[in-house]
Amino acid sequence: MPYDKLKEQVLKANLALVDAGLVVLTWGNASGADREAGVIAIKPSGVSYDKMKADDIVVLSIKTGEVVDGAGRPSSDTPTHLHLYREFPSVNGVVHTHSLNATTFAQAKRTIPCFGTTHADNFHGEIPITRDLRSDEVEADYELNTGRVIVERFRQGGIDPANVPGVLVASHAPFAWGPTPQKAVENAIVLEFAAQMALAGMAIASDLKPIPKHLLDKHFLRKHGPAAYYGQPKA
Repeated sequence: MPYDKLKEQVLKANLALVDAGLVVLTWGNASGADREAGVIAIKPSGVSYDKMKADDIVVLSIKTGEVVDGAGRPSSDTPTHLHLYREFPSVNGVVHTHSLNATTFAQAKRTIPCFGTTHADNFHGEIPITRDLRSDEVEADYELNTGRVIVERFRQGGIDPANVPGVLVASHAPFAWGPTPQKAVENAIVLEFAAQMALAGMAIASDLKPIPKHLLDKHFLRKHGPAAYYGQPKA
């Protein structure tokens, strides 16, 4: 079948969220894109992770949002995922969780400052928070408008989604993304860990300040971009 590989990747990404402890019950989802085929694959709505199989993954057109493969109903967050794929062309994987510490920041409507190099290795600066959705944005096209406020935050803030691969939706929870579904999961794991470390650091030192820019740049750029030297050369 034409989408088998993508559906298997997305199944593995969803199960990885469970293994990482980022989801409770069915509160979370992962998706992946095949840009050449013009589709995304995403977790079905409300299906337990322990019962989910690759055949359950739903495939939709990026352009129209129509289901092209799969009998189930796609995740209720599908319009958010679709909008991110349409507006962030470098993204090929999107993850949404309600992980404890990151969601705590989202509910407090606070950014996650970059206090140290562990955060800086993966996010080039603070993890931003969106504005609150207005009542009309909640009442109609809520999930699509969730995607819109994410994109709005990045555009207005001049933030590159490739350098800051995650966000907190105010009063809601985090989204993360990456060039593959697996990398999106990794970024979601780091986002949650950064939130946990930030909360612990602020509990120890209430006047804690963000990492200096020169150290932030060093740690991010040694892993990302044309001058990166961390790890082994790519074949």
